Amino acid sequence: MAENREEILANFQGITAIEDVAEAIYHLEEANWDLLAAINRVMPQDGNSSTVDRETHDVEMIDEDISVITPKTRPPDRVDNNQASTSAHRNNSSTDLVELQVNCNNKMYEIKMSGSATVSDLKKRLEAVCGIPVCRQQISGLGGSRATSSATLGSLGLPRNSVLRLKPADEVMADDEVAERLTATYVLRVKHDDKEYTLKFPGTKTVREVKNDIYSLTDIPFRYQSWTGWPEVSGLDDTVLAMVGLDLPQHDLTVKRATNNKQKECKRIIVESSDSDNSSVEEVEDPTDGFTAEDDNMFVDLVQSERLQPLMSENVEDEALGCIEFSQRFRSRYGPNTPNFFEGTLQDAIKEACLKPANERKLLGVYLHHEQSVLSNVFCAQLLGCETVLQTLNENFIVYGWDLTHPHNNNMLLNSVGNALGPVASMTIRSIPVDRLPALVIIMRVRSNTEIYSVINGNVGVSELVGGLVEALERFAAQRGEDARLERERDARQKVKLEQDEAYQRSLEADRAKEEIKKQQELERNQEIERVESERQMEEARKAAARAAAAALVPAEPPSSADAVARIRVRLPPPHHACLERRFRASDTLQALFDYLASEGFPQDNYKVISSWPRRDLTTESPSSTLRALKLYPQETVMLEER
Repeated sequence: MAENREEILANFQGITAIEDVAEAIYHLEEANWDLLAAINRVMPQDGNSSTVDRETHDVEMIDEDISVITPKTRPPDRVDNNQASTSAHRNNSSTDLVELQVNCNNKMYEIKMSGSATVSDLKKRLEAVCGIPVCRQQISGLGGSRATSSATLGSLGLPRNSVLRLKPADEVMADDEVAERLTATYVLRVKHDDKEYTLKFPGTKTVREVKNDIYSLTDIPFRYQSWTGWPEVSGLDDTVLAMVGLDLPQHDLTVKRATNNKQKECKRIIVESSDSDNSSVEEVEDPTDGFTAEDDNMFVDLVQSERLQPLMSENVEDEALGCIEFSQRFRSRYGPNTPNFFEGTLQDAIKEACLKPANERKLLGVYLHHEQSVLSNVFCAQLLGCETVLQTLNENFIVYGWDLTHPHNNNMLLNSVGNALGPVASMTIRSIPVDRLPALVIIMRVRSNTEIYSVINGNVGVSELVGGLVEALERFAAQRGEDARLERERDARQKVKLEQDEAYQRSLEADRAKEEIKKQQELERNQEIERVESERQMEEARKAAARAAAAALVPAEPPSSADAVARIRVRLPPPHHACLERRFRASDTLQALFDYLASEGFPQDNYKVISSWPRRDLTTESPSSTLRALKLYPQETVMLEER
């Protein structure tokens, strides 16, 4: 799949002429790596060019104090050309003259270019002025990840006489390395007060988006967040994580609420509600001045709203993160005198409370909240905030909290309950009406089953709540004692069985050891036999080769009718009883006789040749002597003796 994606990425860049790899990967991921859909996304067909989809706009915080209208969805590295301009001046900004001050090698260069010039044009200009090749240029202060090669200078929103810093890169990053970083997943460990979160984000996510996500966990808005641990990167908030320079495999960060934002002057903007393309934003510096707006105008105040924040965001995707969010927002709304909610999935809460040994078990209390119930505030503030209730819950319960207000979150909990406890438990929770919420569902382990014991609805008093908890504790204590007794008996049986199994295993291992020793001895004997046989065969082969070599040296046997023929008779040593007899020419040498005997398997190294009369050892004679000279002609009988 990785090779296929690389091919799709190359084809997409070739067709659309998008040089920036991050931007290309963004469009492909938005189209689920469908090449045709991604091309249509960035290159609309002619039939649709006259109609531009109007996207819903939100107010996005820029520079902590001023709001501008931006689309909800846009690529992190590319500015949407279809968005409505906030002023007539912004519409013409791309054609204005851009004046830049470039600091390179401790020298300042003044660069003036048209606002319609691209970043690529600027880099070529810098190469001509500063002498640094385009491929090795590192520019700070140009707009972060928005400064793609095809982006115009006017679209980057650079202030007049912006100061850029240019330095040569030590190493040029290849496109495949950029693509690898953008498709990687980065792990951030964020510390906030006494909490610590381990979060995973894709490389295409910007730092601003990460900070906005942290807002849902810490309740600290983006503008009030004070961070430590981010690398020093120009335009950090608009830079994707892949290009920030995070530590791998995990990067540590710390966030806290800034304390110096209260003295900042609040600014307001007027946003025309007209659908025309000339809608504008007017900044009002003095909030005390009177202002009379038209009927179709509205005010957007940047002061944080004091309305209560829901205990859980809509459309929660991760159950564990949803529980963490619920716990923090519950404590933020109702104060420190609140239960210690379990931060994890329902399955993990069941394991922590019910699936431990009997003496370590606790009751599981599932608190179900609903924002539309009139009983919620009273139940949370007065009942759950009661000291007796808190002490009982903290000592004997694992408390799991969830907000059922949004249908998606409601269905997620019902699915979790169905998977963990079965359809009956899921139906029990589903049947609780909204007007009787919030509710505390008590779950306990009964023998080998984990099931719902009781449901305490929100229309009760403190005494009834405490009574319900005490009743559940008494039933739980009795059941836990019975389960502990059964566990002790089962452990005793298991211990006896384990001892028997261990004794059997020891006996079995001893038998196996004996069998192994026997097999090893047999193997060694067989190996010795094979070795001896191999040596014998090698010796036989060597002797056969020696005999063959000697036979090749023996002269041809002359016929009996030939002249000067010496007949040699050879008596073999015991246990041989036969004799060898052969004819030689009288002129043949003694070596010919030795070669003949060697060809018959009696080499000179192992045997001596003894003449009968007079007795003498022929092996001591010169091998080049003729048989005639040695008086072995016309016939002679010799004997072989082992050395």
